[in-house]
Amino acid sequence: MIFEAGWAIRRGGRFVAASLMLLTVTAAPALMAPAQAAQGDQEVSDFFLGNGMEVVVIPDHRAPIVTHMVWYKIGSADEPPGKSGIAHFFEHLMFKGTTNHRAGEFGTRIAEIGGSENAFTSYDYTAFFQTVTPDALETMMSFESDRMRNLILTDAVIGPERDVILEERRSRIEGSPDALLSEEVQATLFQNHPYRIPVIGWMHEMEKLNRPDAVDFYNRYYAPNNAVLVVAGDVDAATVRAMAEKTYGRVARGPDLPPRIRPTEPEQNTKRTVTLTDARVSVPSFSKGWVVPSYNRAQPGEAEALDLLSEILGGGTQSRLYQALVVKARIASGAGAYFDGTALDDTSFTVYGSPLGETGLEKLEAAVDAEIVSVATKGVTDAELEKAKNRYVRSMIFARDNQSSMANMYGSTLTTGGTVQEIQQWPDKIRAVTADQVRAVAAKYLKPEISVTGYLLPVSAAAKPDETQVPPADVGATDGETGKPGPAEAAPAKTPPAN
Repeated sequence: MIFEAGWAIRRGGRFVAASLMLLTVTAAPALMAPAQAAQGDQEVSDFFLGNGMEVVVIPDHRAPIVTHMVWYKIGSADEPPGKSGIAHFFEHLMFKGTTNHRAGEFGTRIAEIGGSENAFTSYDYTAFFQTVTPDALETMMSFESDRMRNLILTDAVIGPERDVILEERRSRIEGSPDALLSEEVQATLFQNHPYRIPVIGWMHEMEKLNRPDAVDFYNRYYAPNNAVLVVAGDVDAATVRAMAEKTYGRVARGPDLPPRIRPTEPEQNTKRTVTLTDARVSVPSFSKGWVVPSYNRAQPGEAEALDLLSEILGGGTQSRLYQALVVKARIASGAGAYFDGTALDDTSFTVYGSPLGETGLEKLEAAVDAEIVSVATKGVTDAELEKAKNRYVRSMIFARDNQSSMANMYGSTLTTGGTVQEIQQWPDKIRAVTADQVRAVAAKYLKPEISVTGYLLPVSAAAKPDETQVPPADVGATDGETGKPGPAEAAPAKTPPAN
């Protein structure tokens, strides 16, 4: 499954998907007493095994269910040049046989006990998870730790699975105008950083992936010291620690990897447009994006302000864009904004819309731009800001009812440069954001002269440029992870999840 920048786990910002803002955490050095964080009557533990594997335990005793996740600090943005798609390819290969278990045995065991499993790849991480009853947890750890180092990678395994991912690209990307445009927009927005390359990979490079590529990738990145284990559910830290030591603790430490330092973006100097006209498109739409700092890269307070800006501009039916364009002016069928806050490096902020009836894209885009200019020059009201803060904190409180959301939040945070302590501090930092900070990030980052706009047009619209007045451009592309679509319409389609 593919989750590309801004789509799968994050919804708006770094921690919106979970309610763990209520934690109080005491830091612990590696290999010593675990950090513990009170979450109501729960405690979250964070500790390391002797081989360097980080372990997070999130107790939730309301139901006899446990979510077991292993997150590897390797995503598509870490791939060797010319090997695009190998991170996602290897996600597939992890479901093949090992020296101890035949292919499919792990999945069969999960199905027999009524559990579920899946995996996903993003720019910054690859994760595998199972949801089972607590008595099956050690079995999950045994299977998962086994495939961490004991996969059988022969040409007979590599070839057929490569055909699978090639077909996946054909059906999910090349068969979707939304996905094709999304890829090209992303490749235009990021000029130098590997986030410009789709998570699934480029077809001409995927076709050449081979056994030596897979073996080198596996030996380098699939090791306990490059992984985070997250266990959430009807468990306690002592039991999980004992099981983890018995299973993962026996896996030899892998090579020490250098810090993940990637090429950085040059200064953005131009406004760029990307247009895709396709007979399969029935309703035109547009999206406009900017490169902005993620939580891991932002100056203090900026990422939180960007989170709240996305909420105020396009976070729901009460947002500025929805009220101004959908409710009052009635020129849009949907409009919104989202900020992909959880990323190892710089990320994106996006606004989008689809016109209603005979409204042209130019008119709709101008109205969206006007709302952004208004925030950047006049700011937001105290009432707007307070409502946005309350919505964010409430969403986390509600999310604590979903143990997989909590596990996802921890895993995505820890694999993109965050810490358990940041989870504790996040609600206070959100509450501390001022209206002037929101205005400042809008003025600093959402400048029209450095934006990238993608236009998705039906053939009829392209034949009548006087109606849409959309400037011509090259066909473009993008990959994302879950953003924050408006309530009446999904955000412009990114590359869809792919198994």
